[in-house]
Amino acid sequence: MSEEWGFAAPAFKVDEALARLRRDLREAGLVERGGVFERRATAIAKVAAGVGVVEAAIVDRPSRRAPTWRARQLTSGADVRDFVTLVKKQLGAWSQDDE
Repeated sequence: MSEEWGFAAPAFKVDEALARLRRDLREAGLVERGGVFERRATAIAKVAAGVGVVEAAIVDRPSRRAPTWRARQLTSGADVRDFVTLVKKQLGAWSQDDE
């Protein structure tokens, strides 16, 4: 449909998306250490720039020993927003489990 009208989605700018993602994760209460975002010294998410994508991952369950990561490639602004929403949702669920 976008071809019919001559419109194209704006190009995905990895650097800008990564900066926004880092800012959003810090606003969610996470602390960044070397590309890994932690809560109470426990790894929660990690992000890095890839070729044309943002490489992101979230842990299956918070663990200080050896977390199991679920990797995703973020290729659009919508993917970045969805990832931030997923992290916030998981943080809420894990906080309820802690109580």
